[in-house]
Amino acid sequence: MTTIRQTLEQGILTLTKAGQVNARLDAQVLLSHTLHIERSALYAYPERILTPEQEQQFLTLIERRSHGEPVAYLTGHKEFYGLDFLVDKRVLIPRPETELLVEAALKVCRQMLAVGRTPVVADIGTGSGIIPVTLAVLERCLPYLYASDISADALEVAFLNCQRHHVEDRIRLLHGDLLAPLPEPVDILTANLPYVGTGETDDLPPDVRAYEPRLALFSGPDGLDLLHRFFTGLHESRKLVQGTVVLLEIGYRQREPLTRLLHEIWPQATISFIKDYAGWDRLLQVNL
Repeated sequence: MTTIRQTLEQGILTLTKAGQVNARLDAQVLLSHTLHIERSALYAYPERILTPEQEQQFLTLIERRSHGEPVAYLTGHKEFYGLDFLVDKRVLIPRPETELLVEAALKVCRQMLAVGRTPVVADIGTGSGIIPVTLAVLERCLPYLYASDISADALEVAFLNCQRHHVEDRIRLLHGDLLAPLPEPVDILTANLPYVGTGETDDLPPDVRAYEPRLALFSGPDGLDLLHRFFTGLHESRKLVQGTVVLLEIGYRQREPLTRLLHEIWPQATISFIKDYAGWDRLLQVNL
């Protein structure tokens, strides 16, 4: 029988030897998950004794993490914009950069609401549903939002997150390719589509390459295939209204080719970019 302190130190040592750069944090998260307590409680009650079952569960998680399996998949949870979301191998793990997209979408929503326009919002390629769920939670004046994905598995996770945050009656999940399942024109389109090029595979962290779904990561040699198809399809569709705003997360090398494409499709559109926390262009906003 071992204490929290001893078990935690053992986990940290194992992960450090395995080369995990966040060994201490990972061990803390996995142990607090195992014990169903807050991380702060690990240090408030370091002499608490673990049951053999708890110790074995923790060591199994540590072993899986030592081989690179992401912590979010091990715990089944990931925080995004202050909310707790369910995640598993059917969906990408939420990234902090995507919070920029949510912030921008909220700003546009509230600008429209302030002038008496209730926007129709749609998230394309919704994955775990973090974008529409967060928008629905934070802006109660939105009566409903659409969220589409080509992956039925991803939509199952999105539905669980809608239920988790009590917005399942306001988010309409749609199965289909890009814009195809949308039943009406929209005022605000958000999307975090695959934008990694197959030629950039080696640039990704090993745990991303090994565990996250390829369908949600890669989009042709330069990562632009799906974005091209999205904008071309949007231009040809009847899913736009006067003043539609499109917000997309993009790859850091994609500003110039996307700017050229958009100027060809919509010469009068206003195009702007927002940088991420590392200083890279990460969010594209198109005002039509």
